[in-house]
Formats: sequence, C-alpha cells, structure tokens
Amino acid sequence: MTSELTHDRLDLVPAAHWPDPYSISPEEMADCIQSLENACVADPHSADLRTCLGVASMNYEVYKSIDALEVAQQLEPRHFLSQLKYAELYFRLRALVRAERETLKALQYAANSWEAGIARKQLLEIRQLMRAGTQKPEWTKPLASPALCLAAIFVIFSFAAYFK
Repeated sequence: MTSELTHDRLDLVPAAHWPDPYSISPEEMADCIQSLENACVADPHSADLRTCLGVASMNYEVYKSIDALEVAQQLEPRHFLSQLKYAELYFRLRALVRAERETLKALQYAANSWEAGIARKQLLEIRQLMRAGTQKPEWTKPLASPALCLAAIFVIFSFAAYFK
C-alpha cells in the first residue's frame, strides 16, 4: 500500500475534512466522520481511510481519533501520515514526551524531503514547548504507596475523631 490516498479512494473522502475544522458546523463534521466510518467499514484494510478518520475526529472525539490512527499504524506500520498525525494528537494533548517520540518515528518514515521537513517542523515546535515547560507530566511511577499513605492518614484521623 502507498502512504498517499489512491485515486480510487478519493471519492470516499469528503472534501470538508481538510479545511479549518472550526469553519464547519459540528453537525456537518459529524456527517463527514460518519461517512468516513462507513468508508472504513467498506474498506477495512485501508490505512489511508483510517488516517483520514483520525484527522477528522481529532478535534471532536479524541479517543476515536487515537483508535483510528493506531489501527492505521497496525495496518501499515511505516505509514508516514498516520504516524505524524498520531504524534500531532499527543502534541495537542501536551503529552510532549510521547509526541516527540512518535514524531521521531514519523521522521524515520519520511519518504521525501517535504515529509521530513514537516516532521522536523513539528519536532521543533514540540521541543520549544518542552523548553518553555508547557507539558503534562508523564505518569511513570506507581501510585500504590501514596494511596496507602493517604488511606493510613484517613484511618488515623478517623480513630482520633472517634476517640476524642
């Protein structure tokens, strides 16, 4: 499969997905997303259609967008656009460490200088935000011990209040 939409599938993708999503009414965008979902059902092995669905639902249904982009990556692991948009989604969510990691993958999948330039620009923006400190922390540590400490504190205060 190619990483670009084939000419046969262009008629399945509504043209309304590519303009600014804020210039389209939510009802019209919901119709476009529904038509893309139907196209994905009709052609379940198309990474291009899954990528389009992920891009279209990015501003409206984040979890649906993540799912669609992950399926696109499973269908075609070296698909540049799905990888780039997956990274962009994490960039928008300000999970910048993950966004950087996914953008570096997209940079590896770039087939030409134009794609590499887009990935580098996104990587630059991510790193600028990381230096500015506008990122969400990653939850890499287990929360069991803080939860147990908090529970112990509640038990101690409960006994103190009960025996007062």
